[in-house]
Amino acid sequence: MRSIIRKTAVVAGMAALLLGSAAVGEVQAQEPIKVTIGWAPPDITGVFKTATNFFEKSAQDANQHGFQVEVITRAPTSHLAFAEQVAIIEDFIQRRVDVIAVSPSEVQTVRSALAAAGEAGIPVIVVNLLEPIEGLDIASYIGFDNTQGGMVSAYSVADYLGGPGVLGTGTEIEAKPGDYLDLEFWQKAYADLSEEERAKVQGKGAIIEGVAGGFYSTARLNGFREVMEQFPNVEIVGNTCAADWNREKAVRCTEDFLQSTGQDLDFIWAASNEMGLGAMLALGNADRLQRADQPHEAGDGKIAVFTNDVTPESVDQIANNGIIAETTHGFADWGWFGTKFAVQLACQEEAPAQFDIRPRTVYVANAREFYPDPQLPDIDWDAIRANCKKNG
Repeated sequence: MRSIIRKTAVVAGMAALLLGSAAVGEVQAQEPIKVTIGWAPPDITGVFKTATNFFEKSAQDANQHGFQVEVITRAPTSHLAFAEQVAIIEDFIQRRVDVIAVSPSEVQTVRSALAAAGEAGIPVIVVNLLEPIEGLDIASYIGFDNTQGGMVSAYSVADYLGGPGVLGTGTEIEAKPGDYLDLEFWQKAYADLSEEERAKVQGKGAIIEGVAGGFYSTARLNGFREVMEQFPNVEIVGNTCAADWNREKAVRCTEDFLQSTGQDLDFIWAASNEMGLGAMLALGNADRLQRADQPHEAGDGKIAVFTNDVTPESVDQIANNGIIAETTHGFADWGWFGTKFAVQLACQEEAPAQFDIRPRTVYVANAREFYPDPQLPDIDWDAIRANCKKNG
């Protein structure tokens, strides 16, 4: 009898041991998968603050589904501190982060650092760009066509100055909630416009660009001018003023415009959000800001502001009629999908080679589609984790 009891106890003990081992294995299988992302924007204000916030929001979402994602954000002191951004990327390489995401201050300045990341076996995501960087093996591009961004802004201005659209006194085009007022929308609206109808688009404006001669600034400027040339009675007064993507410098540019052009301006187009907010501030201080809820009359001294980018701050200004229209470049999307693609790459899964965020017009009627709660799709983190091949 004692033998039977002893054998039974041994069998029970072995069973418990086996079950215990299985339980340990299950716990180990459920341990979170660690992913470290090095994110190097050109600064940490305005649009890049928004992008950074959504890199982190997406990471928090992933961390509720079996991941332990850390986003390390480091930015240079200004858009012009090119060497600092290179040093940041080099530091990420030394840290052996899993993925590097970067929005280059200028493309050429980061070439060697991104090449070094590739040589170290670290996948790179380039944000704020769709055009492939020749000679580099970039895992994924998230961005938009900067030339198209400038073109969309120009069509918004043309609409405001008398062309068809949603902003001015020209022929009204119906736009339903959720519609994309992108380049295709505007080109279709203006495709059959007669010379007489184009001549009705009238006004004078000034331009605030970013870094003079830089890739992003030049592309947006070229796109804006390409569209404006279709309207013979729209005049760009004087030279563009380069404000280096900086709000305070844009204030000074606008003050210079006010001194040099008197009552002549109908609009200012600033090639970025920060500069547009600077223009708005200067015009407000001078009691020259044209509000969207007030009728525009040529020669009344009021100046409308148009700009590019879209952040929570500028959406508030659009919703409150301070900025007439702005072209969104999808900064929330940059961060939301940036983390997703980084995790996929770290997991040795495929990520899109190019992810196009089509520039489109934001104005008072659709502003709240973008902030404070931008419309972003859910990410299936469980599926990404199930297919993840990352070790450690």
